[in-house]
Amino acid sequence: MWFYIIIIIITLIIIYALTLYNSFIKLNNKVKEAFSTMDVYLKKRWDLIPNIVETVKGYAKHEKNTLKEIIELRNSAYDKMSDEEKIKTNEQLSSGINKIMALAEAYPDLKANENFNDLSKHLTQIEDDIANSRKYYNGVVRVYNNKVEMFPSNIIAKIFGYKSKNMFETSEAERKNVKVEF
Repeated sequence: MWFYIIIIIITLIIIYALTLYNSFIKLNNKVKEAFSTMDVYLKKRWDLIPNIVETVKGYAKHEKNTLKEIIELRNSAYDKMSDEEKIKTNEQLSSGINKIMALAEAYPDLKANENFNDLSKHLTQIEDDIANSRKYYNGVVRVYNNKVEMFPSNIIAKIFGYKSKNMFETSEAERKNVKVEF
């Protein structure tokens, strides 16, 4: 009799562990999907930056340091970066883009340039898409991290090597208020 009870308890524990393991796989895949969605918009912005820099270059020749920083960041091999490197690099790019947009205020001719205006509108749309996908990504990561860190699922997470993931947070530079008018 005790033998059957022990077998049933062990079977229930195994079923529970397998269910938790499968939920980790499901959540991990959801995090990957959320990052991939956000990555599409980050890549669009990544590809738009050279056009903006070239447009600004003609007007702001003595602002070479700002442009040089952005070009150096942009010249990194995006496809070869890890997810963490992509997040960090894009935080730095956001800061650089804010500086470029602030430069436009100092150059009325640039602000009136049709190409710059088109690029600015396109960039604004991409930034909105990034913000929305960032919210989704962070929400999925929050659910995943809760599962990884909370008892009893944290035991299964440790056994199978699941670790908390970083949120896509706003950098210090982005928190500062930059006045940009189009």
